[in-house]
Amino acid sequence: NDSGAVCPEALGGIREVDINLNIAALVRQNLLNLGYEVDLLAEFDSRLNGYQATALISIHADSCEYYEGATGFKVAAAKSTFYPEQAGRLTNCLQTRYAGITNLQLHPNTITVDMTDYHAFSEIYSLTPAAIIEVGFMNLDRQILTQQPDLIAEGITSGILCYIRNEDVNLLPTQIP
Repeated sequence: NDSGAVCPEALGGIREVDINLNIAALVRQNLLNLGYEVDLLAEFDSRLNGYQATALISIHADSCEYYEGATGFKVAAAKSTFYPEQAGRLTNCLQTRYAGITNLQLHPNTITVDMTDYHAFSEIYSLTPAAIIEVGFMNLDRQILTQQPDLIAEGITSGILCYIRNEDVNLLPTQIP
């Protein structure tokens, strides 16, 4: 029901919703190919109410506004989780694997309450670990977001696998076959 951020025509007119959906579909396919069961949910999906899963990842792209140094990604754990250590581990896996695969830098100084208290986090089952990832800024990271969504999806997939497989977050990222 909302396209999210939209870049001006001079920057291709790209829409956040298109970036997010493309990446989410690629992550889903990566995990399905590995034999995992994966649900792709809309932002206001009725299935979010009481949703139970190994993990919930909410995928977003950041603003198309130009800000000096506005490049990179950010990840935040759900504040409302029953087991904050699990959500923290999920966040750490996503951060390390995503950075290692995409070569984008973590941009932690712009994590907001809108991320940690994202509406979907209060709707899901309290034992489902959840995290939100802003995959990059639609202005300065536009090229990787639009031309290499498979790389972005591989970074997220690797982070999810790190969490599921209980991998050491300090080791090299999981390579997706």
